[in-house]
Amino acid sequence: MTFTDRFLRRPVLAIVVTILIVLFGIKGFNSIATRQYPTLETSTILISTRYPGASSDLMQGFVTQPISEAVASVEGIDYLSSTTTQGLSVVTVRMMLNYDSMRALTDVMSKVNAVKYRLPEGAYDPVIKRTSGGFTAVAYIGFASTTRPLYEISDYIHRVAAPMLSGIEGVSEISYFGEQRLSMRLWLDPEKLAANDMTGEDVARAIRENNFQAAPGRIRGVYTISNINLNTDLKTVEEFRDMVLRSTGGRVIRVRDIGRAELGPDNTDTSSQTSTLRPPNGKPTPRPSIFVGLEPSPTGNPLTIISRLNEIMPKLKATLPPGIDVRVPYETAHFIQASIDEVTETFIEALLIVILVIYLSLGTVRAVIVPIATIPLSMLGAVGLMYTFGFSLNLLTLLAMVLSIGLVVDDAIVVIENVHRHIEEGKSPFDAALLGAREVAGPVVAMTLTLTAVYAPIAFMGGLTGTLFREFALTLAGSVIVSGVVALTLSPLMSAKLLKAKEKEGFMERMAERVFGFMTARYETVLDFSLRHRWVPLGTAAVIFLLIPAMLHVSQSELAPNEDQDIVYTAVKAPQYANLHYVETYAQTLYEKMSEIPEGHSHWQMNGIDGIANSVGGVNLDDWGKRKRNADQIQMDLQQRVASIQGTSVFVFQMGALPGSTGGLPVQMVVRSDDSYRNVFGVMSHLRDEASKSGLFAVVDSDLAFDNPVVRVTVDRTKANALGIRMERIGNALNTLIGENYVNRFGYYGRSYDVIPQAVPLSRLTPDALKTYYMRDQNGHQVPLSALASVRVDVEPNRLPQFGQQNSATFQAILAKGVTMGDAVSFLKAKAAEFPPGYSYDWQSDSRQYVQEGNALIFAFLFALIAIYLVLSVQYNSFTDPVIILVSVPLSVFGALIPLALGVTTLNIYTEIGLITLIGLVSKHGILMVEFANEILHRDNVDRRTAIETAAAIRFRPIIMTTAAMVVGLAPLVIATGAGANSRFGLGTVIVVGMIVGTTMTLFVLPSVYTVIRPRRSKTV
Repeated sequence: MTFTDRFLRRPVLAIVVTILIVLFGIKGFNSIATRQYPTLETSTILISTRYPGASSDLMQGFVTQPISEAVASVEGIDYLSSTTTQGLSVVTVRMMLNYDSMRALTDVMSKVNAVKYRLPEGAYDPVIKRTSGGFTAVAYIGFASTTRPLYEISDYIHRVAAPMLSGIEGVSEISYFGEQRLSMRLWLDPEKLAANDMTGEDVARAIRENNFQAAPGRIRGVYTISNINLNTDLKTVEEFRDMVLRSTGGRVIRVRDIGRAELGPDNTDTSSQTSTLRPPNGKPTPRPSIFVGLEPSPTGNPLTIISRLNEIMPKLKATLPPGIDVRVPYETAHFIQASIDEVTETFIEALLIVILVIYLSLGTVRAVIVPIATIPLSMLGAVGLMYTFGFSLNLLTLLAMVLSIGLVVDDAIVVIENVHRHIEEGKSPFDAALLGAREVAGPVVAMTLTLTAVYAPIAFMGGLTGTLFREFALTLAGSVIVSGVVALTLSPLMSAKLLKAKEKEGFMERMAERVFGFMTARYETVLDFSLRHRWVPLGTAAVIFLLIPAMLHVSQSELAPNEDQDIVYTAVKAPQYANLHYVETYAQTLYEKMSEIPEGHSHWQMNGIDGIANSVGGVNLDDWGKRKRNADQIQMDLQQRVASIQGTSVFVFQMGALPGSTGGLPVQMVVRSDDSYRNVFGVMSHLRDEASKSGLFAVVDSDLAFDNPVVRVTVDRTKANALGIRMERIGNALNTLIGENYVNRFGYYGRSYDVIPQAVPLSRLTPDALKTYYMRDQNGHQVPLSALASVRVDVEPNRLPQFGQQNSATFQAILAKGVTMGDAVSFLKAKAAEFPPGYSYDWQSDSRQYVQEGNALIFAFLFALIAIYLVLSVQYNSFTDPVIILVSVPLSVFGALIPLALGVTTLNIYTEIGLITLIGLVSKHGILMVEFANEILHRDNVDRRTAIETAAAIRFRPIIMTTAAMVVGLAPLVIATGAGANSRFGLGTVIVVGMIVGTTMTLFVLPSVYTVIRPRRSKTV
């Protein structure tokens, strides 16, 4: 009694196995998480250090360099970069994929603490943050008002909204854009200071002495304890206005005598705006807002975050003060959920189509039930395995289930078709099931092992590709394994119970028999011709093998196709001398261009991101089904419209489709060297010029430019020291009047806020105004700065970027229409070969992912071929039979490359996964034919041609049925629209065309190869 006989003779055993699979799957389905992609940890550690007023050179040498040197030795770093600007140093530590971010954070904090003593005395403590490193937050919540100042909104956010939002699962940090933190601003008039014989340094000292937070403790009596409350600090605007700065000869000088005190924003260097582009009434106008960003943790799930945010929003609105409203201008979950919904719909469509194909092929509802029962059982079993291994329901595992619909029915089709053939020969349904299951048990096991072996190399891949597609591969392999189990346990039993004897055939069954009988007869005729003229199929196969490298060469490559995410982003770069008013003026012009896009329904923008002159925003588009143009077309249209804006540069782009990218413009090449920034800028300028001429890029840019105006104050040290004026006194005086640095803090309604003295704006509009500032000499006399120093205007780099602790500049670009990432990278690599000695390059953003991951699946393809060959060698105890079976692989690859060579799609990770899948799919055809041919060769002692002809004719019907089920079942992928359609289209197109061409060629080439290289004596296992 064989393995399959047990389940026919003991049907309860088959039913119990089935019930266990169902229970296992239900448990997994009720507990499994839903995400966009498999869980991966992409983390970035940001170390931000502020020193208001400090020059970029000072920040570079005294802040950035010590911190960079310290953290460079942290384990698990992918790359280290930094950006230094006036008063701000940001060191970015990008960790390797899936490295423990908490461990990295601990190591970075330890390294930074070890060098804090080396930082300048006036610098703030470094702020260390752990983020996912994405370009945007998961969501931005906008707070706006037409009646309240922004600093009041900001205070409400910190007191009420932020505590509510920070508790959302998966949110690592609350970020703020356009906020104006409440502070006590002391506006000083330099002329009044001089008239009252005071300097900025005197004011700062007076603030420290008169606004003092005392901690006197408590009085302890014999039986009681009393707390001491000492009013040495200031709390109200009036108290600050009356604060005594100096008392001389009975004359008291207060703040109101030399300026004014008021509650106001701590700085006005950033702003945010949001608007509806098509308001119900009137002309749309952007509204000043404060954005609260929900920054995800490295493993945060956007779907969970947005779901929780939607629950909190009604409660948040209930707490809003009068005149303040809140809305969500941007969130990422809409595209994610839409993509998941699209794949779910595709799954249902594929399921119905496969059912129809099987019905038309078998002609009876009873017969259809057998393979159809395999689908839910295999899916449930796969979900149970996914839950067991910690996987999630995501776009890739759902896509694997769509593919598996055509795969899991194959084994059941092979079983039922073989049982049906024996019934046609006159056997009873039970005897036919008994004999038919025995005959196909070997091929079913071989096909199951083959498909499992195909995806095994992916399971052991590293990097982004391995992390993403590991769950995809193992989900497919799991569903195939479960389908194999069902095919050998339940399918024979169902065939015996449901199939009828031949004399009871119905109309559709007779029609199916006639159609397949006709097709089989025609096939046998053509096969006979091809075997008599073997040079025709063998020559055709040889030509195909030779054409494959050429087709690969002409195919365009990229890491992943661009996806329409229902939004296009804008990055605005104003001249470095621009202030916020300049940026907001041009933001209005940009908004007017955005309003011309008919598909846009709202827009948002954040000004002062990564410097006052830089802005980031986006246009939210109508849903996919409500517009005729896709995001690519809209992007090009908007880019052409904004090109007419003079005085600022606007870049329109889309985010990469895959996780793990740092975002921004998709093409980013980092040029680095120990050379001076001036020379690095020269090399970058030449690269930009060459890129502009190439026609490969829609727009090009660089993060390094020599356009930052700087006022150089050169102190005559001899003269200053002769007057007893030390450099520290000059620096402290200017820092107080210009630097916008806080002196200390004051209490206000249970919270503390900065006290910031600064000269009134009118006294610091021009460089010459600095000459009117006064210092005190050793005799107490006032000395103007003009007597001690010269003032001139110069130009310096807009920033001091470094990559790997070397001076750097980053080339940034947006691809032109029809250009892929592979084309751009090849061009830039060729230009990098022309760099001067001592220069090297690296990559950022999507281009870095492409360079790191571009060829990963090619190696997986080769290893999959090797794995299948070894599995089949063991299965057949032969090194020849696997060669015969695998001859169909290059034939199907040739077919799959046809749409790539024609430019219908590109060579990317999805199409490469399709190529790997084809290995297993077309190998199943060869297994069916070779297995039966070997059996006939051994049993009937016939020649090789007779054996393969007979086997090919017998297996023709199941091969056509399984191919039709797979091809037609993937039709929804080929005609995909909506969210995530491009990746589904590429995957589906490659498999469909590859299956059609590969199956057609295999039916004639494989028999010819069999007759040539198959040994005359068969080997039994």
